[in-house]
Amino acid sequence: MVLRKAGTAAAAAGVVAVGFIGLVTFGTYAASGAPQQSANRAALSPGTVPAAYQGPIQQWGSLCPEISPPMLAAQLYQESGFDPRARSGVGAQGMAQFMPETWGTYGTDGNNDGKKDVWDPMDAIASAATFDCALAKDVAKVPGDRQANLLAAYNAGPYAVTRYNGVPPYRETQGYVKNIQAMARSFTAPTAPVEVSQQSSGAIYFAQTKLGTPYLWGGEGLPSQNGRFDCSGLTQAAYASVGITLPRVANDQWYAGQHPSRDQLRPGDLVFWATDLTDPRSIHHVGIYVGGGYMINAPHTGAVIRYDKIDTREYIGATRVTSDGAQALPGRNADGSITAPSRPADPAPANPAGPAPGGQSAPANPATAAAAPAAPVSRAAVAAGPAPTGPGQTPAKS
Repeated sequence: MVLRKAGTAAAAAGVVAVGFIGLVTFGTYAASGAPQQSANRAALSPGTVPAAYQGPIQQWGSLCPEISPPMLAAQLYQESGFDPRARSGVGAQGMAQFMPETWGTYGTDGNNDGKKDVWDPMDAIASAATFDCALAKDVAKVPGDRQANLLAAYNAGPYAVTRYNGVPPYRETQGYVKNIQAMARSFTAPTAPVEVSQQSSGAIYFAQTKLGTPYLWGGEGLPSQNGRFDCSGLTQAAYASVGITLPRVANDQWYAGQHPSRDQLRPGDLVFWATDLTDPRSIHHVGIYVGGGYMINAPHTGAVIRYDKIDTREYIGATRVTSDGAQALPGRNADGSITAPSRPADPAPANPAGPAPGGQSAPANPATAAAAPAAPVSRAAVAAGPAPTGPGQTPAKS
């Protein structure tokens, strides 16, 4: 992204001169305030869901007590990245990735147009909530966290949850429950100051060591690239230096934690720009906030990694990165499509996926899995079809 009014490095250097390390240390370890409210009573955080879908997800995410708008948003994002055209190689369809036979049972007319259309995002959202609530009813007598039991039933089937009297001891299922609940926090509107990150100062230190490095579109700092970066490559490498693996794509990095308001920014927060401030899928640039209204970023071809002001046109918001939030995010196939979560007894994919952006291996494809014992037909499958063509679905290499 070409910043319209890029601040000079000399001006930004004032941030460092007045005590940069002290600023980072204070922002990193300051008290975080009261704990956040429970996710299943929470509203959606602005900017996390495309505006066209925010109202329906807020509405249908309250269909039963076991689900919430942030949880429903997290599921839809993990299934398709909010892509209503997503299609898997084995036939799962639409934003919520329903198989046709499951759609026949749970398909819901979400916009009252007289049709139940799997490709209609309003119907897909309503049907996803309907399916979740049906699972919640199936495991209603199982003790424990009702939302966790529902998510476990979604992944492994109601029989497994009933058999084990709670979340079954399957690595895939326990990971799915943890990841969806962690990702839901990114979709949850903060009601108190967002907890600060203890790794942020190390990420800033890494980025500082790269100041003056020429920009490279697609750069990840590899020796073959002469150590050069693009915007999301720099942020990925900065957090990798402190043990947090971020996705390669800027608009996926957006979901790696909660979203502090502008007046709550702390050094180390990721800051983002989008062409459409109502649609996070259009995010195209990211930097690392350092305090005083400045960030370190890799701006564009012909520039070097530098300090720039953040208060420019197209600023959409910020993310406070957490280990759990980053770990919960889905990967992407080589074609840019979202990889779905694995389920118990998943075999290797029939058509192995290419590496996700950033060189990470894609997880196993649950759509080709042999069913777990007594598990029902799941509505979800990997969106392994053609790559989405909407903005923000390719790496943010500006």
